[in-house]
Amino acid sequence: MSLLNQAAPDFNLLNSKLEHVKLSDLRGKKVIVAFYPAAFSGICDKEVCIFQENLAKLNGANATVVGISPDSPFANAKFGETYNLEFPLLSDLHLDAAGAYGVKFENFAGVEGYTACNRAVFIIDENGKVTYEWAGEHPGFEPNYDEVMAAV
Repeated sequence: MSLLNQAAPDFNLLNSKLEHVKLSDLRGKKVIVAFYPAAFSGICDKEVCIFQENLAKLNGANATVVGISPDSPFANAKFGETYNLEFPLLSDLHLDAAGAYGVKFENFAGVEGYTACNRAVFIIDENGKVTYEWAGEHPGFEPNYDEVMAAV
């Protein structure tokens, strides 16, 4: 299922301060939506750090980053604190956003019945349209970060 050139599905998720964040509230900016399966799981650590390292450049391009995982707001708070992240990590506890974006991942890490989200990146333009999408074959794949930054 491709969302490219379509209106991005809205979401309403909790950040690590237990505040609701809606994609529609971010209109007027480009939004990089980075789905990750689990905090503190190696590749996820690297991914959020790369986005943090590029945050000033992204902000200069009128872009913001949000990370989305099925982790609790409390786990996301610790994850963000550990890596000094300056962008919100959102909790998709029921995988509603992952489902809307087509990135649910069944049996994560080989655990039968454990559903997480796949590693995926979407760029939404100022008007709410998906202009870039990438999803790994499985969560062990990383996006081409240079390609993501260039697409912003």
